[in-house]
Amino acid sequence: MSFLDVFKKGLQKTATSISRTVTGIFTEVKKWDDNTFKALEAELVASDLGITASRKIVDDLRDKYERGLLNGTQDILQVARDNMVAVLKSGSRPLNMNPDGPTIILMVGVNGSGKTTTTGKLAHLWSQQGKKVILAACDTFRAAAVEQLKLWGERTSSTVIASKTGSDSASVAYDAVSAAIARNADILIIDTAGRQQNQKWLMDELAKILRIIKKLAPDAPHETLLTIDASIGTNAISQAREFAAVSGASALVLTKLDGTGKGGAAAAIQEEFHLPVLFAGLGEAPDDLKEFSAEDYCDAIFFGEK
Repeated sequence: MSFLDVFKKGLQKTATSISRTVTGIFTEVKKWDDNTFKALEAELVASDLGITASRKIVDDLRDKYERGLLNGTQDILQVARDNMVAVLKSGSRPLNMNPDGPTIILMVGVNGSGKTTTTGKLAHLWSQQGKKVILAACDTFRAAAVEQLKLWGERTSSTVIASKTGSDSASVAYDAVSAAIARNADILIIDTAGRQQNQKWLMDELAKILRIIKKLAPDAPHETLLTIDASIGTNAISQAREFAAVSGASALVLTKLDGTGKGGAAAAIQEEFHLPVLFAGLGEAPDDLKEFSAEDYCDAIFFGEK
């Protein structure tokens, strides 16, 4: 299955919702007026593209319509797709890799956002590429998280650095960074405890982990990936706003895009924070985590029903 096919499968609900609504709004309308465009904007916002991106798309459509450049639903969807690609590509970049040693990646996010699962899927992705991956189980407050990461380690032939439940997570981070350097690992992925921004003791623990990482590898972490549950739509923005400030998040991973008819959250989040989306989770299987492609994502949203 191609990357585009995976995106189409994962975003089918969103594509169906947008396509049917656009068709319903514009079919048998002899002259498009303000109410027509307001209805379209409302649908795009409802699909969680966000107010800013939705308004840009509708303003461009209105301009092209007034100049006689639109000839039906397919033209509308194409213009919307092109506008959304432009929004997402404005912040796109590849993953930061460390050429002089292990690339150290810190995973952060609230409980339930798919952070530990994403950690395992990243290990799967990179181990398939022949990378030597080490996983650090720094969510020492949940025994289930440690056991889950150990299972991913077995599946991906990745070393897992862990300790007993309730132990000092910063100490686990220290051991993991030391091991990654000593064993010439390509990538170290550090899974941290799911946390809310108002849990000061957990935020202090995260700051301690960051200090330990920088003590051993001053230029690390090379990425701090914030996992966002896309199934909660624009509610994810409040999470991202808090974590961007507290954790120093450098990029995003959108998870659970397959479970919602509101899969447009990437545009709203990127417009708000200008943080690149590097990966997208589009299903339960290990291979359903993909490097994010603005083109594939937007093709799936606006033309995925075809």
